Amino acid sequence: MDRTIDNGAGRPPASTRPAPRRAWLDGRLAGATLQAGGMLQLAGQAFWRGFRPPYDYGPELVEQLRFALRISLFPLVLTAFALSFGPAGIQASNFLGLFGALDRLGGVYVIVVIREFAPLVTAIVVAGVAGTAICADLGARRVREEIDALEVLGIDTVRALVVPRLFAIVIVCVLFDVFALLAGVLGAVLVVVQNHAPVGPFFSTFFSSATTLELAASFVKCAIYGVMIAIVCCYKGINASGGAAGVGRAVNQSVVVAFLATGAINYVFTQLLLATNPILSEVR
Repeated sequence: MDRTIDNGAGRPPASTRPAPRRAWLDGRLAGATLQAGGMLQLAGQAFWRGFRPPYDYGPELVEQLRFALRISLFPLVLTAFALSFGPAGIQASNFLGLFGALDRLGGVYVIVVIREFAPLVTAIVVAGVAGTAICADLGARRVREEIDALEVLGIDTVRALVVPRLFAIVIVCVLFDVFALLAGVLGAVLVVVQNHAPVGPFFSTFFSSATTLELAASFVKCAIYGVMIAIVCCYKGINASGGAAGVGRAVNQSVVVAFLATGAINYVFTQLLLATNPILSEVR
């Protein structure tokens, strides 16, 4: 016999209805899962179509490279120099100076600059400057229905819009890693000079501790950051809705997701690198 109590509105009893908080959490998790799958799908489509002829996205690729270099280079150099000289250099030099081992500052900067700060600063600056610009541009095109018009005309929007921005961001991230390394080393030299110590011992320990493996890993990490930033920003921009306010929300979400993904990628990549190459954990 059915003992279900009717509450007068045709709804199941309160004890069988999901709690509002749980329903909200389930909806958020489902939405996040769908977006993650959409980003992976977009990444696969972009690489598949980007490496297949015809390669007619060259002019747009060059334009995106110029744009990213113009708006991101100065903030990158300034941020890398400031972080290298301030939080890392001053604190490390004060600690090593207590033991009279300021010459070991070069070994510290191998970990600080090459392994961590240079790729991290590159990802943060590119995501915050170039990534947001890309998201805003694609979002504005979506709300103005320009992307819909391109699709109606039979133009492959992934090849025309996503592929050149993806390749441009990856190239820019790898190139900016070099500038971040140079700015970081310049900040370290300034720290040494500020402490009235010779520069020679610093470079001696720096080059004796640095390896080509760490430099290559730094470039690979920046390339992964570039792929992630480009895909996140392009996906959020292309799927923007709700007019100008929706574009603003998409830009905000793209920055938050890119920063969180940067931290996750950095943790996983560094742990895998150290686990597969124990020599990097040895004191040299």
